[in-house]
Amino acid sequence: MDIHTIIASQYRATLDMLTETVNNCPEALWVDPAHENQFWHIAYHTLFFAHLYLHNGERDFVAWEKHRREYQFLGPVPWPPHHAPRIEEPYTQTEIAEYLAVCREEVERKVPSLDLEAPSGFPWLHFNKLELQFYNIRHIQHHVGQLTDRLRNHERIGVQWIAARQA
Repeated sequence: MDIHTIIASQYRATLDMLTETVNNCPEALWVDPAHENQFWHIAYHTLFFAHLYLHNGERDFVAWEKHRREYQFLGPVPWPPHHAPRIEEPYTQTEIAEYLAVCREEVERKVPSLDLEAPSGFPWLHFNKLELQFYNIRHIQHHVGQLTDRLRNHERIGVQWIAARQA
């Protein structure tokens, strides 16, 4: 098994775990205003950056057709004047499921041909494409853990650990 196959397997597994959190989230928790970052918003943020970092660089990235300006940010916009993003209408579970499908397709299309020794392609990430894949998978899994914790604590719903996923 080569490194590209291993990377794709780990993307599939972590996206499957994100899918399970999305599918198991009750509507009330999906939009619960008690959380500064609502469930749907964390799911969208996670997918936006997963999608972005599967590209060669920022210039090659074309946002999802349903992207809403600044919805990818969980806090202030990272460049001056660092304003709070204007987040209004939430994405539905169906829309997030659609975006999950887009990200899965990107994994299958892009990972096999990655030049893992090339620079990350993102000037704010000072490492190569191989490390970018670990970074991206860790970011997805970080938020899967956050959402899983919410499901468990608020709804007593667990999420299955998925070790790897072959094509």
